[in-house]
Amino acid sequence: MRALGDLESTIMDRMWSYRRPASVRDVVKDLQRDREIAYTTVMTVMDKLHKKGLLKRYPQGKAYIYEIVITKEAFTAQQMREALARSDNQAATLVHFLERLNPEESAALEAALGVFPPRGNRS
Repeated sequence: MRALGDLESTIMDRMWSYRRPASVRDVVKDLQRDREIAYTTVMTVMDKLHKKGLLKRYPQGKAYIYEIVITKEAFTAQQMREALARSDNQAATLVHFLERLNPEESAALEAALGVFPPRGNRS
């Protein structure tokens, strides 16, 4: 899956933050707190996100209610895997990635490995 555009990312971030289904109108009202944006623009982007498989929708009256299909964490992990798969040298790519981790990211990696150890270390 390709990276999301700016408005797609903004809308997905809002949808992830709601933790509930939302209508286009809900998202428009939310976005309009920060900027001017047309209902049809948001509707078009949410339709694209639906077609990309990130949102599912079901009719409610004359409109749709949208729900997230994938968590933000799962989506981010998928993006990371796809980026790694594009590398000609995955080991070198991982080394460069690890070299650039800040202390908080290193701690998160250690915590994640404690929950889910590498395959060679599983009992």
